[in-house]
Amino acid sequence: MRCPKCDQPGRKVDPITVKAILRPKALATLSASGHRFCATALCPIVYFADGEAFSTDDVSVPVFQKEGVGQRTVCYCFQITEADLRREIEATGQSTASQQVTAHVKAGRCACEIRNPQGACCLGNINATVTPLVAKFKLVGA
Repeated sequence: MRCPKCDQPGRKVDPITVKAILRPKALATLSASGHRFCATALCPIVYFADGEAFSTDDVSVPVFQKEGVGQRTVCYCFQITEADLRREIEATGQSTASQQVTAHVKAGRCACEIRNPQGACCLGNINATVTPLVAKFKLVGA
């Protein structure tokens, strides 16, 4: 299934994710099933299904893939932001966020299917953010 706005394929998300993330007004209109998540940065659509779409205005949290680089939330369960990662990297030259979140996941504390709009673990978001920050830090010469 492809996003009705950008025509890119979407990733299937659990219904609990869609229900948890939609604002009450949008949730009241939910009728389709089998929603997909659109990760295209410039597309306003977050969730879509056959004949139904919800945009960034319809969701209760900022969506990592749809926000500008700088202050995005990278982990929704433990409220880790890009600013947090940048501060840690500037102070130490590295980030421990991935290891911290991995430990939380192993301990059963993660709730990505409810808190993360993409309905999946945030480790990908963390790694996608940390890698260029560390590279930039090393180039600057700390």
